[in-house]
Amino acid sequence: MPEEIYKYFVNLSDLQKDQFRMLLPLYSEWNSKINVISRKDMENFYIHHVLHSLAVARIVSFKPGTTLLDVGTGGGFPGIPLAIMFPDSNFFLMDSIEKKIKVVKEVSRELKLNNIYTLRIRAEDHKEKYDFVISRAVNAFPDFVKITVKNIISGGTNTLKNGIICLKGGDLNDELGAYVKHVQVFEIKEFFAEPFFETKKIVYLVK
Repeated sequence: MPEEIYKYFVNLSDLQKDQFRMLLPLYSEWNSKINVISRKDMENFYIHHVLHSLAVARIVSFKPGTTLLDVGTGGGFPGIPLAIMFPDSNFFLMDSIEKKIKVVKEVSRELKLNNIYTLRIRAEDHKEKYDFVISRAVNAFPDFVKITVKNIISGGTNTLKNGIICLKGGDLNDELGAYVKHVQVFEIKEFFAEPFFETKKIVYLVK
């Protein structure tokens, strides 16, 4: 239930609480039609997907007008939870698979999230620029940087300079390679107590 969200984010408006509460029934309904989340994972939906996405809100509070590109959003993570958290920022959720974009569109419509825009395109082919690229990245970090760094505007006015923010897991020393000295790594277990986050991290790279 959303209590996992409420206990860490105590200043949510009634609208935000309602939107977070609506996420589980909406995804349960859509997941029965279009499988975007593993059936097993639905049992831990709020921790594994929503709270995990909101870890980003522990390292930066996006200012109004900030633009964010969620690459490989899948069913809408981390973009949709962050769009609820930061209603005055603009989130562009990208995926190359039409059925996943359909779920994002329908969930966003039901939640009346006017700050979400969908893009059905491969990251390699997208040329627009944003303040941040965000992702629950499945591909290796150096590969991800190669295809997305072109989409970031240098500079920025947030507490973190514009760049790439990736939710990752496990031992990243080998994966980060040449980037290991250039990134900042945040341990999500320092923000959330649930055992799921023990090995989860946020990797941040300035443009």
